Amino acid sequence: MLLCVRSSDMAIRQKTEMTIKLTGRGNSHTRSETEADGLTIVIDEPVARGGTNEGPSPTVTAYSALIGCTNVIGNKCADKLGVDIGHLSFAMEVDFDRRGVLLMEEVEVPFKAIRLTVTSDGAASEEELARVAQETEKFCPISKLYERSGTNLTVTWRKI
Repeated sequence: MLLCVRSSDMAIRQKTEMTIKLTGRGNSHTRSETEADGLTIVIDEPVARGGTNEGPSPTVTAYSALIGCTNVIGNKCADKLGVDIGHLSFAMEVDFDRRGVLLMEEVEVPFKAIRLTVTSDGAASEEELARVAQETEKFCPISKLYERSGTNLTVTWRKI
């Protein structure tokens, strides 16, 4: 017997929870490498802080994750809503209490505030862009990480 199945009947179910595994090594007192998804991520300190500047610092890596996540989730939300956001660009300011990394004292919330401006060059109206922003806020795990840690996170979306 020959069984014909339409591809639409065989939707792939994505896992809702998963364990992500990474490995890493410290190559010096400032430089580390993380292996994830077949890629090597180099994190280092600038020369002024004893590093070799072969990669972004750990804190810059953390901030960059927010930009990357906002881009990915924002585009997914726009696609789901049928909104043309075009390409996004980002500008960020971070208020960082460095007393912890300077070993002066423990700091409960080292990233006091993050102000992220997201600019869209697409055809989306202001209202459509506001809907994308609202949906992105609901689903971006990195923004939730910052907010729940006590960081005052402000994300502003605007059109060019």
